[in-house]
Amino acid sequence: MSELLDKVNSPADIQRLSVPQLTELAGEIRNFILNSVSKTGGHLASNLGVVELTLALHCVFNFKSDKLLWDVGHQCYTHKIITGRKDKFANLRHVGGISGFPNPAESEYDQFAVGHAGTAIATAIGMALGNYHQNQDDKIVAVVGDASIVNGTSFEALNNLGLIKRQLLIVLNDNSMAIDATVGAMAKYFSRVRLSQTYEDLRKTTNNILEHMPVIGKSVEEALERIKRSIRMVLPASQMFESLHIPYFGPVDGHDIGSLIQLFEALAELNHPAILHVYTKKGKGFQPADKGPTKFHSTGPFKINGETVETTSSPGKRTFTKSFGEYLTALAEKDKRIIALTSAMCDGTGLMHFREKFAERFYDVGIAEGAAVDVAAGLARDGLRPFVCIYSTFLQRSFDQIFQEVALQNLPVVFCIDRAGFVGPDGPTHHGLMDIGFMRMMPNMVLTAPANDIEMKLALEFALGHEGPVVIRYPKDFVPPDSFIKATNKRPYKLGTSVTVKRSKNSRIVIVGYGSILTEAIKAAEILAREKIPVDVINGRFAAPVDPKILSPLKQGKSIITVEDHNVACGFGSAVIEMAAAKNYPLGHIRLLGAPKTFVGHDSRDAQLLQTGINADRIAIAAKEMLAKKTRK
Repeated sequence: MSELLDKVNSPADIQRLSVPQLTELAGEIRNFILNSVSKTGGHLASNLGVVELTLALHCVFNFKSDKLLWDVGHQCYTHKIITGRKDKFANLRHVGGISGFPNPAESEYDQFAVGHAGTAIATAIGMALGNYHQNQDDKIVAVVGDASIVNGTSFEALNNLGLIKRQLLIVLNDNSMAIDATVGAMAKYFSRVRLSQTYEDLRKTTNNILEHMPVIGKSVEEALERIKRSIRMVLPASQMFESLHIPYFGPVDGHDIGSLIQLFEALAELNHPAILHVYTKKGKGFQPADKGPTKFHSTGPFKINGETVETTSSPGKRTFTKSFGEYLTALAEKDKRIIALTSAMCDGTGLMHFREKFAERFYDVGIAEGAAVDVAAGLARDGLRPFVCIYSTFLQRSFDQIFQEVALQNLPVVFCIDRAGFVGPDGPTHHGLMDIGFMRMMPNMVLTAPANDIEMKLALEFALGHEGPVVIRYPKDFVPPDSFIKATNKRPYKLGTSVTVKRSKNSRIVIVGYGSILTEAIKAAEILAREKIPVDVINGRFAAPVDPKILSPLKQGKSIITVEDHNVACGFGSAVIEMAAAKNYPLGHIRLLGAPKTFVGHDSRDAQLLQTGINADRIAIAAKEMLAKKTRK
């Protein structure tokens, strides 16, 4: 830690600093973030870009009473550092440490636990209305990324900004990047504004705003008209927001602390909503992140060796994401109907090679998951085979489109759900523990989950040949080693058919694993075998439709344990129970293992599996408990 940062424990400490000291502090904070994230992993590039912006906000506003909302929440590290949480960064995103996102349970300075984009303007409107109804006058600020503001919810909120007749400041943080480069017409719009500006232009714009801000005796409206008449403000972005009747200021330099403080002081006095457009540099101050902000959007631990970065994660290990990307690309070489779509996460979903090889068959719609699904529906209706590749937590945002435009129409859209199950350090905003539940309730929807590398290939081949919607879910994890790929797992996928991967003589327990968690089920069987307890293991393969043969062991007096990396409520095990109830099987001989109906905190994925009772050791314990219960009876 450095001299100034050592003395910063609250926003009050930075409010006493001069502008040169704040500039020096910004450098110290960047070094602190870089050092912390290199050890723990985390969102790096976005946080390096908003240091000065965050300091300036905290210098002007009192966010103990005023309200600061982040959109998206992963750019809040500086905010956390100066609000009394810097000592907890040693365990950032790990158990006992702080979350990588805002979290009201951590601090009164955080308003929402938020990891999704597009929410801040709408929630800010709600808070402003709440202030009005309670005769309060807290200042409200929403910091919104240029990728977040193009989200549909953001535009719906902008359309309703006229409801607010008091102060509400939207800071448009424009760094030209989402997780990947921002795409779409809005991105090009901002890009034209950005490229038309020199550093001197930004300085003149700042001075122009400050010169024309309202003073005593002048109305806000008069001041705004004077600004709009100025040549420096007649820019495309200004015209766009003004057409929505939203006062717009900018663009200005997001790294000039002194000017930002003056701007925030002036804009805080407006008595109606306004937008301040600031330019920041994602990855600022760290050359590798500056050159490759996508790579350093969210990173694991790493070591800095001169100007190069060495990852400390497991090198050479194959992930489910990589497996998916390679097999989909291989399939696309043979079938020209295949189209890949994603929502601002080409890199994260493993589609980089597909995009390079089939650029004309790849579409990134930005942070607009619902639009991705509807575009896919249109493609499918025209006879193509769209593969929609989105993280589980973000696919939740498109529930209605999946229902209306895909399931109801019974169209052959394939949903490739990455980050299904526990995601480790990103925590509850990013866990994918609900996709089986909201997908399997829909008629026509087929749900699959590959257990390993070869099954990923088989699942994709099955989905391509199926004449209806298919879900393929898989975790952010490494595929199991070849030793876990049994001959039976190489059987082609057949609709609603499970596969027995281990059969033991005199077994009284059957463990049914769904998806990648099958590896833990097999390990549990090995643990039990060493204790002379024989069990069978079945690979469920399908959560909709479920294979009726899974219930056959009940006829033989055996008990069944289902295991899944998903909430127990509405998951694979629930589907098995529903089927058993419909067939009048004894439900007391079925036990479901999965995530509890609660929000699970950030930790390693392995620790989360242990905590929720779905790793090998806990599965083995559950099997012994069931066996003991049967013996007593």
